[in-house]
Amino acid sequence: MPRPARYAKGLAKREEILATALEVIARTGYRQTSVRELAAAVGLSQAGLLHYFSCKEELFAEVLRKRDEVDRARSAPEAGTVPDLLVKVVRHNADVPGLVQLHAQFSVEATDPAHPAHQAFVERYERLRQRMADDLRARQAAGTLSDTLDADRVAALLLAVADGLQTQWLLDPGIDMAGHLDYLVDLLGLGGASD
Repeated sequence: MPRPARYAKGLAKREEILATALEVIARTGYRQTSVRELAAAVGLSQAGLLHYFSCKEELFAEVLRKRDEVDRARSAPEAGTVPDLLVKVVRHNADVPGLVQLHAQFSVEATDPAHPAHQAFVERYERLRQRMADDLRARQAAGTLSDTLDADRVAALLLAVADGLQTQWLLDPGIDMAGHLDYLVDLLGLGGASD
């Protein structure tokens, strides 16, 4: 019987580590955040922290998954089209530059199938493309969006534009990444009916 309690405690500690890492990385950036700093922030040694994750890369990959989970929870109660919600997430990302930096770095590194975040990024992009394409197809079926648009291609293009704008923003913080993405969404007629 003690095993389930120990397991639950371990899961709770892992969640605490991820929540703390989200805050620290958002504030200080991926490159400036060490495993030692994260371990100290949650009252563990570096070895103790790595007991919960196989390596630093897995820890940071899990931080990105946690960020996506938090973003989904924040946007779930909001009404709007999936492209509109993407614009809102990108707008929020301007407040968490360290997480944008981590995402940009890991999205490139994760193209290597041996990288600990590879499968997470493959699944993330599949899920996001599918969710957006499904939203577009439903609107086409309802007659509120032109059926001449290829929903799958538009979904892939919007994600590519969002990632590209975030990379440009990392290089030049003067770029209004959400504003540019919002312009494209409106240009393509993909915004909500209340826009």
